[in-house]
Amino acid sequence: MSSAPGPLILCLGNPDRGDDAAGPLVARRLGEMGVIARALDGDPLALLDSWRAGEHVVVVDAVVTGRTPGAVSVYDALRAPLAVPALRSSSHALGLAEAVALARPLGRVPGSLTLYGIEAHRFDLFTPPSKAVLRAVERVARRIHEHCAH
Repeated sequence: MSSAPGPLILCLGNPDRGDDAAGPLVARRLGEMGVIARALDGDPLALLDSWRAGEHVVVVDAVVTGRTPGAVSVYDALRAPLAVPALRSSSHALGLAEAVALARPLGRVPGSLTLYGIEAHRFDLFTPPSKAVLRAVERVARRIHEHCAH
């Protein structure tokens, strides 16, 4: 009996911009746990070239919603409308919401799309991520690992 392949995990962010490193840090932590995840440091529009219709896709990125730094939000991007300002961090020209909105008319929407947003508050160049974001990175990596194990 063969099992279905795991999700395609894409982690966005710039590792040199403070809390925006959340996505790449999740990718690295997942790799340490034996889960394949790709870190993308470019614009969220690069997602359209990374996923295919029919795939189960998980995206991790830093977000700014006004919540406490390190708070984690999970969105089902295909079932619920995405708040454009909430899914745009300061280091991306366009946010995840715009990328998903663009994917729809282009027929580039994956079969399922789960977004993990880690609340960020500092994006200064060459600064480390905050302790709150580092704790959230670990929580998100464990949650995705558990999901992949089932």
